Amino acid sequence: MKLKGKTALVTGSVQGIGLEIAKAFAREGVRIAAHGLADAAQAEGILQELLDAGAPEARFFDADMRDPDAIDAMMTAMEAWGGTDILVNNAGIQKTVKLAEATAEIWNDVLAINLSGAFHTMRRAMPLMGARGYGRVINIASVHGLVASASKAPYVSSKFGLIGLSKVAALEYASAGSRETGGVTVNCICPGWTETAIIEPQILARAATHGGDRAAGIADLLAEKQPSKRTSDPSEIGELALWLAHPVAHNITGTSIPIDGGWTAQ
Repeated sequence: MKLKGKTALVTGSVQGIGLEIAKAFAREGVRIAAHGLADAAQAEGILQELLDAGAPEARFFDADMRDPDAIDAMMTAMEAWGGTDILVNNAGIQKTVKLAEATAEIWNDVLAINLSGAFHTMRRAMPLMGARGYGRVINIASVHGLVASASKAPYVSSKFGLIGLSKVAALEYASAGSRETGGVTVNCICPGWTETAIIEPQILARAATHGGDRAAGIADLLAEKQPSKRTSDPSEIGELALWLAHPVAHNITGTSIPIDGGWTAQ
């Protein structure tokens, strides 16, 4: 358990990919700071799930990722807890809307949560990572950070920007630490179609063209983009994040790794 005793902040970890990433780290003995929108009972349930998975400690934060002051307060609390060794920026929203119909509010919310939120966590967490000689930033981008898609201008822009931000940070911290300490790395994971709530509106829209058949709607989505014709399970993204955090991955930085069934190979 090479990561035992480390502390990870996983934003957007109340469900889906974020929760599975948090659970993967918990199983390795990592202290977990969970984050997201949840009431007190839900938050308590998530923390218990992480403790049951193996986390020695778990805390919950509800910072609004559109609010830099709220993010600063969260990061200050993380510093008081000993600092963030592993930062996973997973919090994100998507709004499928044509460019001509996208409002300023949609644009601002998507960019704030998906891109600016990651900037604000990274600028606070990474200096301490550099000083310690070990740190991992894992940004959950998207296949749409590598290729575009119609009706997703705010989302695609945010994910392309997240990959660019990650590359800059990777370069700035590339020489921090050593093979022995683990170094400081910044990478993006770029999921394709994954079984999460964020794609549910698109599934329902496709299902409507097949008489409400949800399975047919999913098949239609996969046939269009993902050659494997298989969705990913969120736990699979968790396993990749865990591997990227391992000290053996000290020389993997500035990359964007697709989990997309061949989507971006076309």
